[in-house]
Amino acid sequence: MTEHAPPITPEVRVAPRAAAPAAAVAGPVNLIGLTRDELSAALAAAGTPAGQLRMRTGQLWQWIYHWGVRDFAAMSNLARDFRALLASRFTLALPEVVRREVSADGTRKYLLRVAGGHEVETVYIPEEGRGTLCVSSQVGCTLTCSFCHTGTQRLVRNLTAGEIVGQLMVARDDLGEWPVPGQPRREERLVSNVVLMGMGEPLYNFEAVRDAMAVVMDGEGLALSRRRITLSTSGVVPGIARAATEIGCLLAVSFHATTDAVRDRLVPINRKWPIATLLQALRDYPRLSNSERITFEYVMLDGVNDSDEDARRLVRLIAGIPAKVNLIPFNEWPGAPYRRSPWARIEAFADIVFKAGYAAPIRTPRGEDIMAACGQLKSATERDRAGRAAPAAAARLSVG
Repeated sequence: MTEHAPPITPEVRVAPRAAAPAAAVAGPVNLIGLTRDELSAALAAAGTPAGQLRMRTGQLWQWIYHWGVRDFAAMSNLARDFRALLASRFTLALPEVVRREVSADGTRKYLLRVAGGHEVETVYIPEEGRGTLCVSSQVGCTLTCSFCHTGTQRLVRNLTAGEIVGQLMVARDDLGEWPVPGQPRREERLVSNVVLMGMGEPLYNFEAVRDAMAVVMDGEGLALSRRRITLSTSGVVPGIARAATEIGCLLAVSFHATTDAVRDRLVPINRKWPIATLLQALRDYPRLSNSERITFEYVMLDGVNDSDEDARRLVRLIAGIPAKVNLIPFNEWPGAPYRRSPWARIEAFADIVFKAGYAAPIRTPRGEDIMAACGQLKSATERDRAGRAAPAAAARLSVG
């Protein structure tokens, strides 16, 4: 069985690069990503009468997040002088789409530019009856997981709540998913699920992720159920219980190994919060139940963590935890130090886990031809810089 996509030339759209600002300049306040309370406070500071705040906040919220309107002048149920006030004090800005690539399997990858000229990647994965958006929470990453391409890019900064929400809005723009006044609302959701599994560790940017998900889950706007949102952590133990109580979405854990010795190498955060500590935090997870299982993500690395004994040890470790195990065939990237486990090995591993009573689906690699698969995300500027650095380093070695 082969999983490699046929050779194609992916569809690519590229925007010209804008110069990054030399310094932050005060300007209109961006309303995208503000919670309801923050939006209300911003309107109050702009002079909106107290008696109108609740109504005006609700009206704006629907225009922005239900209808997807980003021109204050088009918000027809607002008074003309109020629209003028909004336009003078505020903006509705999304991350800039620098590049859009479409895989042979329909996966879409967006390279997005955020404030300061930094770039992140967002991936949309269409499936039958649903569509999942993989969202980034940081520019780069601090975790340096050895199998992950993103981990080779240093952390630049956290994303704001607006930059996180903006990724979903960019995807809805591209997919044409906003409702059209006077037309029946489509029943299916093209973006039906959000996974915080892109660049960065969400629990290291907790407040922005929490506030962004409050916006995404609000029933009068984007209206995604908390059970349609999954936050993936590499094991930031102090943030796990907090995520349950303050965000309330589903939880996934990048597990990937069954001994501390191997996990220390694959997921270095394990040295701070080892397997036993992590598992105890998961057993204590406030929302843990058979209907809201924890997902254990397990990347399959040839000869590293894919033996029958690893499978049996994994089952023993998670015993008693309502869970499923997502087996992820390793998605290779240039210079990767690992190989994907053979398909027969992955199936044998899955069979052991399944017979122990746990769902063990094998994730179908998606978007490999555009480097959009799990573990492959890295901003294009960082890839280009690495690509230029390799020949230069080789040249220096040959001269020496």
